[in-house]
Amino acid sequence: MQKVLSTLRKAVQKYDLIQNGDKIAVGVSGGKDSLVLLKALSDFKRFGIYDYEIVAVTIDIYSGKEDYSRLKKFCKDLGVELVIEKTDIKEIVFDIRKEKNPCSLCAKMRRGALNSVCNRLGCNKLALAHHKQDVINTFFMSLFYEGRLSTMLPKSYMSNANITLIRPLYLTDESKIINVSKNFPILKSKCPANDNTKRAEISDLTSFLERAIPQSKKRIEHAILSPESYNLLDKI
Repeated sequence: MQKVLSTLRKAVQKYDLIQNGDKIAVGVSGGKDSLVLLKALSDFKRFGIYDYEIVAVTIDIYSGKEDYSRLKKFCKDLGVELVIEKTDIKEIVFDIRKEKNPCSLCAKMRRGALNSVCNRLGCNKLALAHHKQDVINTFFMSLFYEGRLSTMLPKSYMSNANITLIRPLYLTDESKIINVSKNFPILKSKCPANDNTKRAEISDLTSFLERAIPQSKKRIEHAILSPESYNLLDKI
């Protein structure tokens, strides 16, 4: 956990993610990334560098049919409040609308539900568990599927909800998250589209690139995260 905390602290300070007095809703799906983020923010708070509150928020997309008992115990052991918001997102996306490409609509609905809970709880910030590999994968998704040079940002203000979105694991390697989460109560995803998405395809591609071109991942990270490496046509 120490290595995760080190990169989290670096991201918080580099991108000004947390201030004193913040009330932060942590989006917790039950997957490895969100559980590690919750644990890391809970541990980081104990350092006393910043005075902030955290509350775990889980969007239940399965109409209350999911078993969250292990997640509840995890949060209780951390001393963190857990709010579970029941929704019918899975039914709407897969059963009623029968979306062929469900991920985009599902993500929008889950984000909308998260924003609503944040406002209800008086949270000014929403922390999501995207890590360095997610940043890279999003860059390639934008490039290949949209023809844009773009990726997710470490911090962005959502004016429609009056909430600041932060990504404290922005500089954290997924390998560190995997190592930390080995004994965590990870919930297995029941999503019908799990592992059959464009993001999963891009993840396979970047893994292939790393095998075919050693150190390619490190160079891609540098190109995306280092402004001084940027040299495209608008520089002319």
